[in-house]
Amino acid sequence: MSAAIDAVRDAFRELAAGNFVLPARQIFGDGTVLVMSAYHSPSGTAVVKKIGIALDQVPAIRATVIWTGGGEQLVADGSSITTLRTGAVVGVATDLLAPADASRLTLIGTGAQAPDQVRAVLAVRRIAAVTVTGRSADRAAALSTSLTAEFPDVKFTPSTSVDDAIADADIVCCATSSSTPLFEADALPERVHVNAIGAFRPTMRELPRDLLTTASIVIVDQREAALEESGEIIDAVTSGALSTEDLLELGPALSQPLEPTGRTVFKSVGIGPQDWAIAAALAKA
Repeated sequence: MSAAIDAVRDAFRELAAGNFVLPARQIFGDGTVLVMSAYHSPSGTAVVKKIGIALDQVPAIRATVIWTGGGEQLVADGSSITTLRTGAVVGVATDLLAPADASRLTLIGTGAQAPDQVRAVLAVRRIAAVTVTGRSADRAAALSTSLTAEFPDVKFTPSTSVDDAIADADIVCCATSSSTPLFEADALPERVHVNAIGAFRPTMRELPRDLLTTASIVIVDQREAALEESGEIIDAVTSGALSTEDLLELGPALSQPLEPTGRTVFKSVGIGPQDWAIAAALAKA
């Protein structure tokens, strides 16, 4: 995970420097089939990912990644790359925005994306306690048990109450397919960093509007992608509660002097350079 975080961080810096050609994501079948691509101009390498999404199945995401460059081609399981690169970008944003002394993490969601969310945060902060929250008590308990085996020095506690789980959190990671906000902003501590990676369609929302409008910093992976695909960002902007100028992009933010205070938010819908970063690292391995 640490290597993935470094690779994704570098890719976002490259994106900010204008070194990627990044076509808009192609969406078919009401979001059940996605095609993403990115071309890295300095290296002459490219990545294409085809994703099939069925939220009523396990796993919900099935994908294939193809990376090409220098006469070579790498074909890899896109589902694994997707969970890894999504965790990695959360690690980058958490390292940038979360309190340096953060020790309590709340994870909302128990699906395929969930474990790498925890791994990423633990890679950048000294977390002592993690609350795993989901609609199913059994799944929350099972995930807590498996993560305890991986991180025996961290206390994992399962829960089905989102409000209780976030009440004293320093960091919150949302990884669900919810179409309505998971909590009210008032349920959060005054000082907290929130990551949201689950909602990738205009009809999906994990975050409440008033969190986005009152946060000291709101960062997205890419403004254009967020305005096209993130339900919570689209809602806040179209309502007039949030302006596009309020949205910082992750790449440029990495080189800006930020002063996070109070509540901060990172919203990701996922973009091609993340897949390129992981695939390029695999190709070099």
